[in-house]
Amino acid sequence: MKPAAMIMTLVRLATISNRNVGLIKGFRSGLEEKIARQIEEAGHTVQYESDKVAYCWPSRKSTYTPDFFLNGFYIETKGRFTVADRQKHLLVKEQCPDIQIRFVFSNQNQKLYRGSPTTYAQWCEKHGFMYAHKTIPDAWLTEKDMKNEPK
Repeated sequence: MKPAAMIMTLVRLATISNRNVGLIKGFRSGLEEKIARQIEEAGHTVQYESDKVAYCWPSRKSTYTPDFFLNGFYIETKGRFTVADRQKHLLVKEQCPDIQIRFVFSNQNQKLYRGSPTTYAQWCEKHGFMYAHKTIPDAWLTEKDMKNEPK
């Protein structure tokens, strides 16, 4: 590699964004990397995209790959919460009632779309999903997995 190209590569590496760092480490976003670090620092094993959940759209079979599995529930990290994401999560909740999905939003106060009166947090409350803003709440990290506890 020529010295000029090497310098450009070093400059590019020095200016890597959070999103790119996440991609380099196998995550799709900086928020996913931050949540993985938080799970690890709490003493848990990071289980990233380790499961697939089967569900059906009205016209086809699909699978959903949750971001993280922790203490018997899934954590889905979201920067943007699109119409397709919201539809998918309602279908999964309806079709797989034994699966619990909790959201960690980069901004829980973000509106669903420009001009919408509804925030991501309000949508979750309306539809019975637990959610958090930017980090996993300590209560989620210390919660016991009730499915795996002896009866």
